[in-house]
Amino acid sequence: MATGSAQAAGTVREALTSATDAIRAAGADSPRLDAELLLAEATGRTRESLAADPDGPVSGSDARTFGGLVRRRVAREPVAFILGRRGFRNIELRTDRRALIPRPETELLVDVALERDPGSVLDVGTGSGAIALALADELPDVAVVAVDVSADALAVAGENAEALGLGDRVRFVLGDASVAADAGPFDLVVANLPYVPTGDRAGLEPEITKYEPELALFSGADGLDAIRELAAALAPGGDGPATAAVALEIGLGQAGTVTELVRGAGFGDVGTRRDLAGIERVVVGRRSGGAGA
Repeated sequence: MATGSAQAAGTVREALTSATDAIRAAGADSPRLDAELLLAEATGRTRESLAADPDGPVSGSDARTFGGLVRRRVAREPVAFILGRRGFRNIELRTDRRALIPRPETELLVDVALERDPGSVLDVGTGSGAIALALADELPDVAVVAVDVSADALAVAGENAEALGLGDRVRFVLGDASVAADAGPFDLVVANLPYVPTGDRAGLEPEITKYEPELALFSGADGLDAIRELAAALAPGGDGPATAAVALEIGLGQAGTVTELVRGAGFGDVGTRRDLAGIERVVVGRRSGGAGA
């Protein structure tokens, strides 16, 4: 069904049906949910109020706005970019093509960090600032330094910090872990670095390959180049800061290799944490003798 039919929809039910059909035909996941989110955005209403009034009218101007949003989704633009925001734990983040969209599985990395109740944290590869800002939001006394090699991503992170009133709680620095060497030692280093193998590109959804920054996605033949670099930086004698512990988000099947990388960096107590899908998603390493051990 053509997306233009959503523009001419007279009721909420008709608008949603038309848009759902169009989004489904484009091959996108969760077409009904996407349609509901986009109609809520176009009308300024909540999904709940739309569901409670399926035969209510959609004005001509709202229908035209809705049609434009649906066309973007049919082109496989992620809903988070169309709406310009994404919820992450207790905060809402601005999102656009300068930084990776925060994923639900990354909330596990924040959980792991919170369990340690750190006084100081270094977030490597901060992207939109999701991890750093969530930690600052949930740990009022934590000192957070967040680094990224992308100036565009850091700009997004800074905008999010200001919008959330956390601009004075997180220090953003352009570069890799080495730029924070003088800021340590840290109680914890967290990182959601790119971990997708370059050979997996063809199997990814268009929402990822067409719209999200490659720098935040791909990292060598096995996806672990960036994690190797961080492990080397955190090892004794490396150019990164001293830290008592490290927590790294990883992809499917990478736990064994990353565990050995973390152990090789001098973290004697190494384990993994599984996400809600049962995938080993976070590797955690701890030093027994403190940050400088």
